[in-house]
Amino acid sequence: MSLIILASMLLWGAVIHELNKPSKKQSKRKMIPLVSLSSLSTLIITISLFSHLIG
Repeated sequence: MSLIILASMLLWGAVIHELNKPSKKQSKRKMIPLVSLSSLSTLIITISLFSHLIG
């Protein structure tokens, strides 16, 4: 589980790094997969945490 959390943090860090670039240098080809994978990893972490709270 800690590997997923670390990967999620690194992915969101990459998203923030890409967003901090000037708008002309931002790559939409990078942003879509980064945001998608970051959201998926956050969803996995959230589901896991709720399942540990319930069961």
